Formats: sequence, structure tokens, C-alpha cells
Amino acid sequence: MIARPSYRYTWQELSAEKAMVFMAGPRQSGKTTLAQMIADEHANRLYFNWDIPTDRIRLIEQPFFFEALERRDHSKPIVVFDEIHKYRDWKNYLKGVYDRFKEEFSFLVSGSGRLDIYQKGGDSLAGRYYLFHLWPFTLAELAGTERRLSDFRNDPLELSGQPKSEHQEIWNRLEKFSGFPEPYMTAQEASYLRWTTTFSHQLVKEDIRDLTGIKSLGDLETLYYMLPSKVGSPLSVPSLSSDLKTAYNTIAGWLATFERFFLIFSLTPWTRNIARAIQKERKIYLWDSPRILDPAARLENMVALELYRAVTLWNDLGRGSFRLHFIKNKDQQEVDFLIAEDNRPLILIEVKLSETQPSTALLKFQSALQIPAVQLTNWQGGFRLISNDDQRVLVAPAWQWIATLPQQ
Repeated sequence: MIARPSYRYTWQELSAEKAMVFMAGPRQSGKTTLAQMIADEHANRLYFNWDIPTDRIRLIEQPFFFEALERRDHSKPIVVFDEIHKYRDWKNYLKGVYDRFKEEFSFLVSGSGRLDIYQKGGDSLAGRYYLFHLWPFTLAELAGTERRLSDFRNDPLELSGQPKSEHQEIWNRLEKFSGFPEPYMTAQEASYLRWTTTFSHQLVKEDIRDLTGIKSLGDLETLYYMLPSKVGSPLSVPSLSSDLKTAYNTIAGWLATFERFFLIFSLTPWTRNIARAIQKERKIYLWDSPRILDPAARLENMVALELYRAVTLWNDLGRGSFRLHFIKNKDQQEVDFLIAEDNRPLILIEVKLSETQPSTALLKFQSALQIPAVQLTNWQGGFRLISNDDQRVLVAPAWQWIATLPQQ
């Protein structure tokens, strides 16, 4: 079992300030396992799962059932509510629990993307919880770097120490089996193929059906199966609408549903100080990278997962306001990623399968923004530092640079 220390650290920071903490993330990313790990660190603990009929009946008959917990000492107990979002009145229930017991208990609430939705607008739980995200395994997490975010800000191109062969082995394993714990730990192609088919089918035919009321599940599933070929280019909703013979707004709504249930995530373009920048197009990426057959698109998707996980973790820890974008102008010049902090560009990241010369677009946009830039490849050699006027471009194997992304 992998201990996932960066997420346990996140829990410790957030729970020290707020009695109720939400943990959201993709299905089968390890939320239940992490919740049990966190609970096991407390002498007094109680685990509740809405999917267990006896637990469900106990809550309905005795809403504050956890008061009866038999304690081992006088330390504050932790109560884990798993899948509580499936309870129709879950928000009002948790509001009452927090308001009455916030001084006596710690609460960890784990579940699907619906926990994430309600942070975005006014609701009865506003101000009563902190939220953090648990993602599938990434190289940055498994490499366990001790690099601080402050050091990354000062020099995001630094590659400290010698490259480690085990980091490249982890990267190759993630490419074959994804970062979802079950297929990653099994590391068998047949097991991964069984897992990925079941995973997408259950999400569409069970979770999304039960929690959204969407009826056209066949077309919805077909849309998801079409998305791997769309990775790496701005997504055309009108084209998808035409292919599926389905209304534009319906397709847009289905894509938003995929995001809420962590099947995909999307990036918006960065436009400040970019001449003739596109404004509205989005790019999408999958959490299940091996579904992508094209090697270049799969590499870009893997880098996207690492960067998205990093900026989300930094935001959850309160280290700043970070966003991940891409750049594209009307002349079809594009850079895959830009990390911004407090609406200021921090670093440019381009992904190329094998090219070791910085792309023309990367050099152009670096000159316009005056920030460091990196080009990541699958090349097996060492790294290079290339001057671009008064800036530098790092060209390096993707696994080598990504392993240095800060965890705190």
C-alpha cells in the first residue's frame, strides 16, 4: 500500500483550521483507502459509508449516531462520512452536524465530484468546510520530491541531483496502466483493459445516471469513447454535435458532466499580452491516459495530469492562486501549457515526442511574456539549456523535470 504522504499532509493542514474537510476526486482514485488511513491515525474514530445498508439505516434512525462512539482516550474523535452525497438531504444534514459538533469532532467527508460542485456557488455549507482533491497516482507524487514551492518559483528550470532510473520506470508504468491505484499496482495489461472498461461503464451507467437524471446514456458513453482522439487539440463542440446528431447545448452539458465526475478536465487559453490570441476554445484531457492511442497526444495528456495535479494541490494548501492554461493565436501558433500564479504567467511548458530543438511558438511566446520555458520530450538523453535572448529554455525528458514538481 502506498502511503500518499502529500495528501495526508494536506489533511493535517486543513483539519487544523476547520472541523469539516471535504475530499473529492475521481472514482477509484483511493479516497476510501486514504480516509481509512487518516482515521487510523486517530485513537477515536468512526467510519460511515452510505453504500452500506446498516450504516444508512443508522443515520436515518439516529442522525447523530456518532455521539455513541466508545472512546479510547480524551482526544478529539474523527468521523468519516463516505459517499454521503448520495443522501438526498446531505448538505442540510452536514450543516447541522457541523454547527452542533464542530468543537467536539473532526469530520472528513469523502465522495464524488458533487462535493466539488457546491463550493462554486452559495449553499448552506458555505464557510463550514475546506476542500482538497485526491487524484490518481502521478510521477511527482510517487517520486516523493522534497523540493519546496518557493524554490520552484525562483527557478522552475532547476533539475536538482542526478536523474533516477526508478523515476523513468514509474513514468513508463503510468503510461501503460494509468495512475489509478488498482491497475497501477496490478501492472498487468489484461487487468488494465478489464478495469478501464468497467470503470467508464460504471461511471456512465451508474453514477452519472443516478445523480444527474441524464437519459441518453448510450450517446453519452459514445461521446466519452470519442474523446481520446480529441486530446491535444482545441475541442470543437459543433463537430461533436454533428457527429452524434445531438444539440450543441446537450453536448456542452455532457462535457461539463464528465468534468464534474472527473472523467476529464479542461483548460482555457491564456490571452494576456498575446497578440491575436484565441479567446473561447478549450482543450480537454482524460484522467485515464492509456486510452489515448496516439503517442504524442498520450505524452501531452500525461504531462497535463501532472501539471493539473500540482496546481490543484498548491491551491488546496493555500499556497497561492494557481491556474493551468494553454496559448494559441489565430496564426495557429500554440504552446501546450502555461502555469499562472495570481493571474501572472510563471512558466511555459511545451511537449514534443522527440524534438529536442525548442519550437518556434515556444520561443516567440517566451519572448512576449519574458518567463522561463521548458520543452518536455520522450527523448532518453540528458537535458539542454538553450538561450533565447535574456531568457532560457530547458529541453529535458518529461519524467526528469516532472519528478521535481513540489508537493507542498
